[in-house]
Amino acid sequence: MSGSERAAALELPALGYGAANVGNLFRAMTDDEAWAVLDAAWESGIRYYDTAPHYGLGLSERRLGAFLQTKPRGEYVLSTKVGRLLRPNPQHAGGLDTANDFHVPDDLQRVWDFSADGIRRSLDESRERLGIERIDLLYLHDPERHDLDLALAEAFPAMEQLRAEGDVTAIGIGSMVSDALAAAVRSADLDLIMVAGRYTLLEQPAAVDVLPACRERGTGIVAASVFNSGLLASNEPRRDGRYEYGQLPDELWVRLLRIAAVCADHGVPLPAAAIQFPLQASGVRSVVVGGSRPEQLRQNAAYAAQEIPEELWENLAAEGLIAA
Repeated sequence: MSGSERAAALELPALGYGAANVGNLFRAMTDDEAWAVLDAAWESGIRYYDTAPHYGLGLSERRLGAFLQTKPRGEYVLSTKVGRLLRPNPQHAGGLDTANDFHVPDDLQRVWDFSADGIRRSLDESRERLGIERIDLLYLHDPERHDLDLALAEAFPAMEQLRAEGDVTAIGIGSMVSDALAAAVRSADLDLIMVAGRYTLLEQPAAVDVLPACRERGTGIVAASVFNSGLLASNEPRRDGRYEYGQLPDELWVRLLRIAAVCADHGVPLPAAAIQFPLQASGVRSVVVGGSRPEQLRQNAAYAAQEIPEELWENLAAEGLIAA
């Protein structure tokens, strides 16, 4: 079975929830608050959930797993990630993991391991934290931050073996670096990739190399971070909004204002356009959004279902604001 056939066999919902927030990303939340967020996602019809050991040093997996254990296993799709093992932190002195933006005790540390044994142990440990045996989709998480060549030589073949043995249904890579995504698609037998922030309403660098590579290889695409760190999350963009690791460049600010104006002309909320834009491209199977409050999840689901006129995309393309 080819990668495209395997990807098609995995019924991936168009809207998913990225569970970094329930790992205390940016702010701490209680178990009850995290449960309320996940409950709002489920009640809003969301049936694809993505997590990772990286998110809150395992807290996201534990909270998400506890919630999903109350749901029928056949009714949702679950993905997690490999590449980083969680091990005791000998330097822990009562601090928090805020250097990685997670408000959790830093009593564990992330240890890169792309070996076949490390990939298998990562999957097994995620299963244990989740309390769920079957993982549908396994991504290699940010391999370029460690060693992309090693990932291509060791990690992806190990993941292919896990898939061949039936341990997971599909495999892929999750990254915000277009070069890494394209290299992985061309070198490994991947089913799906998670493109984080590289194919959004505001900017589409993945359209140059990643999307064509996926079409050539029959690899499906999951678009994540589609709100560009929150810049597209409201109808009235703010100039002081977060942009990756620094300030928003002037040219992108001007572009953002133009996009918002076109959306307003069509009566379309900017966040609705942001969620639905990636799905206009062939090969994009799902859009994953986050959220730390129940009302955000309900609103995002409504945005995903909102009808958007084709003329909006045509006008944006005509003005050179999105890839035609």
